[in-house]
Amino acid sequence: MQGKMKAAVLTQVGKIEIREVDIPTPGPDEALVRVRAVGLCGSDVHYYEHGRIGPYVVTGPIILGHEAAGEVVAVGRDVRHLKEGQRVTIEPGATCGRCEYCKSGRYNLCPDVRFLATPPIDGAFCEYITMRADLLFPIPDSMSFEKAALIEPLSVGLHAVRRGELRTGETVVIMGMGPIGMMTLLAAKAAGAGRVIGVDLESFRLERALQMGADAVINLREEDGQEALLRLTGGRKADLAIETAGNGKAAQSALQAVRRGGRVVLVGLPQEEATPFNIPHIVDNEIDIRGVFRYHNTYPTGVAVMAAESLDLDPIITDRMTLDETPQAFEKAIREKNRTLKIIIQP
Repeated sequence: MQGKMKAAVLTQVGKIEIREVDIPTPGPDEALVRVRAVGLCGSDVHYYEHGRIGPYVVTGPIILGHEAAGEVVAVGRDVRHLKEGQRVTIEPGATCGRCEYCKSGRYNLCPDVRFLATPPIDGAFCEYITMRADLLFPIPDSMSFEKAALIEPLSVGLHAVRRGELRTGETVVIMGMGPIGMMTLLAAKAAGAGRVIGVDLESFRLERALQMGADAVINLREEDGQEALLRLTGGRKADLAIETAGNGKAAQSALQAVRRGGRVVLVGLPQEEATPFNIPHIVDNEIDIRGVFRYHNTYPTGVAVMAAESLDLDPIITDRMTLDETPQAFEKAIREKNRTLKIIIQP
C-alpha cells in the first residue's frame, strides 16, 4: 500500500505538527495496521515537555504514541496467522529474541528493544503503522479499539501484580490513582485481591477509582495516609503496596503501608535519582521490594481482562480526540491534570 498518511510529529520540545508522511511498507514478518485508537501516555507528555526521559533523548522529529490498536490492512509474505481486516492490539516493544533476557522469558529487559515512541523509533500517532506480526494480538469483535489500546498500560499493572506475587484475598494499596494506578487496580481485581485501597491527592481521581471497583480510597489532602490505612485494615496494614505515582514520598509511604513480611512494588519513576529509604525498618520487618520495567507475556491475559463485557472504562477515558487535535490533547494533559485521566486519540 503506497501513498501518504497524516501523522502528529513532535518537531521540537513543546511543538507538535500535523504532517503528511509516507505510509510505511511492511517487511516479510510484519503487518501494516490502520491505527484506530491510541492512548496518550505520561511518557509521551514527558518527551513533549522535556525532550528526554533518562538516557532516551529526542534528537530529531519523532511520532509519539505507543498504546495502540487497529486493523490489519496488509501482511508481509512470511506472515501466516493474520489476515486483512483482522482487529488487533499492538504490543509496542520488538526485542531481539536472542539475548539471555529474551531466552529466559524476561524480554522486557532486552537491551536491544525497539519500543514505539522511544527515540529514535516512531510511534502510533498516525494513520498507519508497521509492526512485527508476532506482536499483534487479535481481539474479539465485541471489544472496542480504545479498550484494546489500553491493554498496553493494563500490561504494566498486570506485571506489577505478578511481581508483587499477589495472592487471592490479600489487601493491596495503590499509591497514585492516575491511569497506571487505575489499570493496576483492574489487574489486582482480576488477580483475586480481597481489598484494593487507592491513595491520591486528587478527589476527582479517587472518585473514579471507586467507580472502577476500589474498595476504599484515601485522600491525602484530607487525612493522614498511615492513620487512614490502619483504620481501613483494622491495624494490620496491607499485604502488598504498589507505587505508581512516580513520587519519592509515595515510595517511602509504601514501605510504611505494608505489614511485617509485606511486599512493595515500585512502578513510578520519581524526578529525583535517589530516594532515601529507612533500611532498619525494611530489614526489621523483612519487606520485599521489587521494581517494574514495562512488562512481559501479558497481552493474552490483557485481552481476556478487557474482553469482559461488564468492564466499563468510561471513568478512566476522560477525553476522545482526533489526530488533528493531538497538539491540544498534549496541552490538556499538562494543564488539566486534576480533571484528566486517559485521553484517546482516534486517527
